[in-house]
Amino acid sequence: MLLYPAIDKLKTQVDSKYTLCIMAAKRARDLTDGKPQLTLAENDKPLSIATKEISESYISYKRENVEIDE
Repeated sequence: MLLYPAIDKLKTQVDSKYTLCIMAAKRARDLTDGKPQLTLAENDKPLSIATKEISESYISYKRENVEIDE
């Protein structure tokens, strides 16, 4: 269970829980693959580090509008 950062704080950084999940998973994968940490974390687990980076606004996203031709 995720205790810190609180899910309520993380949800203020994104538009949906789905976006948060994808952001955290992709960032955790980057950390596992050797990318450097952007913040100091008490825990060494990649997902914990990723969520802390999101809560501190080191990681963000940009939603692109895609038009669908009919």
